[in-house]
Order: sequence, then structure tokens, then C-alpha cells
Amino acid sequence: MHRDRIASSVLRSVGYDPRRRRLEVEFASGRCYQYLDVRPEAYEALRAASSPGRHYNACIRDRYEAVDVPPVGARAGRGLNPPG
Repeated sequence: MHRDRIASSVLRSVGYDPRRRRLEVEFASGRCYQYLDVRPEAYEALRAASSPGRHYNACIRDRYEAVDVPPVGARAGRGLNPPG
């Protein structure tokens, strides 16, 4: 999913898939999660918030089911046999 950078010391980037209603949040630490069944208005409110980190804590975290998104390298290696 494409994510856009966001001005926050806590969040690095956010993206949204309106068809699947999934919000993807990447943290400054590099961890990334997808939040399920998120309304488009919730995504827009996060992007428009004066403090995206505070908004995330108050309105997203613990309010939606979350799925851990593995790092890109880990996703690319799935299903491949180890070398050797």
C-alpha cells in the first residue's frame, strides 16, 4: 500500500485503501501496522490533525483491529527456498 510521509515525531507515514477500508501506519521506529475497517473520514481526520501522533493515540490505537505488517524485505522473501 502506498503511504505518504506525515509531519509527526511519532508517525513516519500513513496510507489508506478505500476499497478494503484499511489504514496503514508506519511509526518512526520503523514498525508498521494495518488497521481494519477504518472509515475514510477517520483517515482524513488523521491526515488533517495538528498533532497526528496525539490523534492516532486518541482515535485509532485500541479502537480498530490491527495487523502487524512485516518489513519489506521479510515480505519479499516469503515462499522462497533458502539459498544453498
